[in-house]
Amino acid sequence: MSTAPAPASVRADFPLERLSTVRTGGAAEFFARAGSRRELLELLAWADAAGIAVSVVGSGSNLLIADDGVKGLVLKLDRELARIAVAEPRITAGGGARLPAVAAAAARAGLSGIEFGVNIPGTVGGAVRMNANAYGGELERVLDWVETATAAGVTRLRPDQLGLGYRSSGLSDGAVVVRARLQLAAADPSAVRATLAEMRALRHQAQPQGIRTFGSTFKNPGDPRAQGRSAGLLLAEAGCNGLAVGGARFALKHANFIENTGSATTADVVALMAAGRLRVLERFGVELEPEVQTLGEVRFPF
Repeated sequence: MSTAPAPASVRADFPLERLSTVRTGGAAEFFARAGSRRELLELLAWADAAGIAVSVVGSGSNLLIADDGVKGLVLKLDRELARIAVAEPRITAGGGARLPAVAAAAARAGLSGIEFGVNIPGTVGGAVRMNANAYGGELERVLDWVETATAAGVTRLRPDQLGLGYRSSGLSDGAVVVRARLQLAAADPSAVRATLAEMRALRHQAQPQGIRTFGSTFKNPGDPRAQGRSAGLLLAEAGCNGLAVGGARFALKHANFIENTGSATTADVVALMAAGRLRVLERFGVELEPEVQTLGEVRFPF
């Protein structure tokens, strides 16, 4: 294990709670922001030499952080690694770029295909790792290539090399999405903007707003016993709307959203997920699978 000093940007015992939208969780053993490819590779090389695990936090919008904190180095990409560049009909975006901003840039340029991204409050890196999808759109359909970084350097990958599935990918935990290029289609800018407005309205109508939450809790099941019901509908029919454990509660407006009512811990959220999942299993025989991503030692009791 190397004893080389940490890069100047590395901070120890950094609180992560404010970097997640649900506002739970402990501190990172080490934390740093990487604003360029050079900075990122320097940090990855240091972590590799020191035998330190690496993870990335994006918008924190689909993330549950362990109450006991996170071992290793937690990275957040910004500056150059969050830029969006349009070269019609393509958009290249850094891993730290927010997906709604990418959708808005595409609309201004009259490019269609990433409109669904306006309703996914995450980053491009997280969207690649999760093969983000919403309202009939899916990242895989417009992905041209992705560049990922490890201590060994940067690798460019095609979509068929990423192991993409339903809200999943085959990216290793230590691989950092540096940037991605999207292949879009020319369209009338006013029509694309209208679609964005419609999607925003649908989201505001269906999902809770202005609360501390991490988005969808469980994936929509493919089990035939669900009879086409979404995870949210199954939870609602199992009586989960408003169900609470400690400071965590299934939202009244949409049962597949867990909100922090003010004092929730990650342990509260996990216990509530277990309670909701059990109700659905007992009523419908369907085993819901978590969609929320975790950072640190978060253990689901199922």
